[in-house]
Amino acid sequence: MKLGNYALGQWIEGTGKSADLIHAVTGEKIGEASSGGLDFAAMADYARTVGGPAMRRLTFHQRAAMLKAMGQYLMERKEQFYAVSAATGATRSDSWVDIEGGIGTLFAYSSRGRREFPNETFHVEGPVEALSKGGSFVGRHICVPLEGVAMHINAFNFPVWGMLEKLAPALLAGVPCIVKPATATSYLTEVVFRAMVDANIFPAGAIQLICGSAGDLLSHVTEQDVVAFTGSAATGQMLKAGDAMMRHSVRFNMEADSLNCTILGPDAVPGTEEFDLFIKEVVREMTTKAGQKCTAIRRTIVPAAMQEDVVKALSARLAKTVIGDPAVEGVRMGPLATHGQVRDVGAAAERIRASSELVFGGGDFEVIGADREKGSFFGPRLMVCSNPFQSDEPHDIEAFGPVNTVMAYDSLEEAVALARRGRGSLCGSLITHDPKIARDVILGVAPYHGRLLVLDRASAKESTGHGSPLPNLVHGGPGRAGGGEEMGGARGVLHYMQRAAVQGSPSMLTAITREWSKGAEAYTDTVHPFRKTFDELDIGDTLTTGTRTITLDDIVKFAELSGDKFYAHMNDEDAQSNGVFTGRVAHGYFIVSAAAGLFVDPALGPVLANYGMENLRFTKPVYPGDTIHVRLTVKQKTAKMPREGEIPQGVVEWDVEVINQDAEPVAVYSILTLVRRSTE
Repeated sequence: MKLGNYALGQWIEGTGKSADLIHAVTGEKIGEASSGGLDFAAMADYARTVGGPAMRRLTFHQRAAMLKAMGQYLMERKEQFYAVSAATGATRSDSWVDIEGGIGTLFAYSSRGRREFPNETFHVEGPVEALSKGGSFVGRHICVPLEGVAMHINAFNFPVWGMLEKLAPALLAGVPCIVKPATATSYLTEVVFRAMVDANIFPAGAIQLICGSAGDLLSHVTEQDVVAFTGSAATGQMLKAGDAMMRHSVRFNMEADSLNCTILGPDAVPGTEEFDLFIKEVVREMTTKAGQKCTAIRRTIVPAAMQEDVVKALSARLAKTVIGDPAVEGVRMGPLATHGQVRDVGAAAERIRASSELVFGGGDFEVIGADREKGSFFGPRLMVCSNPFQSDEPHDIEAFGPVNTVMAYDSLEEAVALARRGRGSLCGSLITHDPKIARDVILGVAPYHGRLLVLDRASAKESTGHGSPLPNLVHGGPGRAGGGEEMGGARGVLHYMQRAAVQGSPSMLTAITREWSKGAEAYTDTVHPFRKTFDELDIGDTLTTGTRTITLDDIVKFAELSGDKFYAHMNDEDAQSNGVFTGRVAHGYFIVSAAAGLFVDPALGPVLANYGMENLRFTKPVYPGDTIHVRLTVKQKTAKMPREGEIPQGVVEWDVEVINQDAEPVAVYSILTLVRRSTE
């Protein structure tokens, strides 16, 4: 079997020299990969000129719908992917993280695209910034898709998740992608990619695939492109320093392997739930994916008084780990991905031993259902470094497999210092049930980590564990970890967009952003805005209501009805004594209710429901005898993609300003309503 490359809208078999693809369990050749003959410059141009325009014509909500549809399509075919994943040496649970975890990022970003971004082709970020005294000159930030291509260079350990966690935010942003998986496990990536092409959900040019060498791909980058890399720091630095990369100041996001640590709190003594959680977590991180995770625990930092207990407990649990063919019942750890990895991990482990003692593993180990020599098997190794402050090896050398080094501390300050010696990590964890310990340690190590887990009995049942990146949290870290960030919810999408500050009059910015800015032109007519359908409403449509005078009787009745009898509403002397008010004041929520009574049209009409209020501020107290009115303005409109059987509708955000008799705002906020559409 020779893997295909998907370029310029078609499958192309590479020519020339090929790389052999080897079954990690049996050692047998299962295929070949080659990118020979591909025109990388043409692929990049095809993405920019065909895929890019097609993606940018779609709104965030349309792109989100595509991600959801693709997630559903892939999930229906997941068993095909599990069958292929077995050749990588992954157990079923290993493959679950890779396959279903990867597909899950499509669903996660689909949901965020609908909830956190507008049904627009661009994103308006942050509030209007006043730039002049009179209010006629203002500024806003907008985020628009970059007009280049995202080039994703992925690692071998997660052939599916590594691809999809990068694709999801890039495609949601409207940027086409070229995927370059690590050759060793590219056969699994290719199977999933073929399914995506067959689904015919993404526009032509949105996704392309290179199986084999990336050749001179990065020599064709431009200032509008983005490169995202996962792998070793050395390779990442080499790619980042490329001539074209430097010349065009190309955005480069690196997620590099790091020497992640876990810390056992001094309160988590043997016999506590936390001690047991700690032992379980360390062993899980050593053996899941055979330790081939960029987030795996490499350094285990424990109180000196508990080091012996920790080593005994870890050794006992590791001794129960069944190694072999993941297809065999009871096997909990499979092989490494390749024979080359076996050599590299073994060599790195030996270098760490220069300053550490091997306390478990390193000799013969039993392999179930497979030939240890033919497959890429490597047994867990646990070491102890007795002088972690004088030794560099455990903090500098990463064995990318089931290898871990235990080191002791005498104080929390020492624990923090040891964690920081990793010089930048993707993630770290602390196992403690003491909030003060947690605060001191987390604030001490946070500058050196991208993500931190505090694990104890309260979170253990639902915790995803030390090594699980999640689409709603950032994945990346400073220093050795590459200095980049992936995912992190909306942050990951904005990485593929250009933020531009736009300055002008409120009316001009309203026209550009399609979001009304205070001071922009407003439009009134004889038809109440609640009588208009979503499509009939225009940004800037404004209603100025009649007035209402607030009485003492109103305040008393609202207090009885609501039960809110705060002293400032009930007693003149008490209200005056607090130094804020000059007498009894109306409840803020009564003012909001009274405002609704002024602007709501009560009859059955296009408005279906009021389902939210945002950014409420009470800017001035309202006293008995004050008179208020309301200015209601259409601020933003977002058409909803109709679900089956649902009335066509959209969300209208209204700017609400409640004003007193002195023309002073007393309350400002936005309300959200569902409004019937007159057309699909």
